[in-house]
Amino acid sequence: MKKASSKKASFKFAMLIITFVLIIFLVIFWGYKSVIKTLYPKKQATLVEKYATEYELDEALVYAVIKTESSFDENAKSNVGALGLTQIMPETFQWLQTKTGEQLEDKELYNADTSIKYGCLLLGMLMGEFEDTQTALAAYHAGRGSVNNWLKNPDYSKDGKVLDKIPTQDTAFYVHKVTKAISIYKNLYDI
Repeated sequence: MKKASSKKASFKFAMLIITFVLIIFLVIFWGYKSVIKTLYPKKQATLVEKYATEYELDEALVYAVIKTESSFDENAKSNVGALGLTQIMPETFQWLQTKTGEQLEDKELYNADTSIKYGCLLLGMLMGEFEDTQTALAAYHAGRGSVNNWLKNPDYSKDGKVLDKIPTQDTAFYVHKVTKAISIYKNLYDI
């Protein structure tokens, strides 16, 4: 009798393990994209599409920058003072407004529309100035002046147009992170 109940318990345990493995397999197989989409969402899609189109940017680039900069937190503020979804410095925001003719207060960067508009304006300008996405991203993170100085140094750029090496670790990591996110967005959403 003990053998029969022991076999029954072993069978139930084996079925439980098989069921668990099957559930994990199904989650991995069908749920993988859903999990990744949760980590890399397309929030603010209307605004991203609008301003990416207006400033001739790849939507995946805009999503990747927002994901990396603020993880879609409209109220994000960095330890150096960058604000909003696209983490623009107030000084940069004021300079960008000389291009648009607007006169907005810095707190407007906490508004999704303003942040995405000005983030895309800046990205569009940098993409136009630099021939390479990674070089433009380095300028978004470290500033145009820093990148222009790096481009003059043959240790960092062989041709003076594209960065072969980014000399600061935090900017190099930033560019790597955004580049990886661009690839993920393109693969997840076919954009």
